[in-house]
Amino acid sequence: MNETGKSRNVIGYLTSVGVVALVAYFSYSAIQGPYGMLTLFKIEQKEARLQLQLEALQLERTTAQNRAYRLSDEYLDLDLLDEQARKVLGLIRGDEIIVQ
Repeated sequence: MNETGKSRNVIGYLTSVGVVALVAYFSYSAIQGPYGMLTLFKIEQKEARLQLQLEALQLERTTAQNRAYRLSDEYLDLDLLDEQARKVLGLIRGDEIIVQ
C-alpha cells in the first residue's frame, strides 16, 4: 500500500470515529441533557402535581367565597351566623350544655 492509501484509511477511520462520537454526544444530550427526555418527564410530573394542587386551591377558594357570600349583607344565612358566633366568640344559649 502506498502513502496515499494509508492516509485515506487514516482519514476514513478518523471520520468514522468523529461521526460515532457526534452521534453518541447528541444521543446522550437528547436523553440526559437539560432539554432531554428525562427532563421532560420530570416537568410533566411536576405539572400534574401542580394541577392537582391548583384544583384543590380552587375548591377551597370557592368554598370560602360561598361562606363569605352567605354572611354578606345581600344574603344572611342565620344558621351559618350562629355557627360562626359559637365557634369564634364561644357563645352558647342558656339552655345548652357544653361537653369537652
